[in-house]
Amino acid sequence: MMKKLTVILTAVLVALSFTAVSLQFAPDALAAPKDEICEGIGQANSGDCGDGAELTGVVESVINIFSMIVGIVAVIMIMVAGFKYVTSGGDSSNITSAKHTLIYAIIGIVVVALAQTIVQFVVKKV
Repeated sequence: MMKKLTVILTAVLVALSFTAVSLQFAPDALAAPKDEICEGIGQANSGDCGDGAELTGVVESVINIFSMIVGIVAVIMIMVAGFKYVTSGGDSSNITSAKHTLIYAIIGIVVVALAQTIVQFVVKKV
């Protein structure tokens, strides 16, 4: 079970790292469609395209709120795991359950932290 979890977590981290590196070396690929869209909007009406700051701010706020909620849930699950461990009474199945809860909560915090980092990186590039 632990080997599968380690393999899955490693695969996710490698995929996220590859995505972050590929976005770092391709900023023009992200900018070109935006320029084309703004050009089309300018031709359709006399208004300008804007810099997209409003949309970026909304996306950042939603991601921050979602990350806070998931972080709070993960901390609560760590407390639940501690309570399970303390009240297990030496029963090995309860101890194992508490350890699994703790491991999954810590993995949740790590995933939220990585997701927050990647989102901030992408928002700053765009």
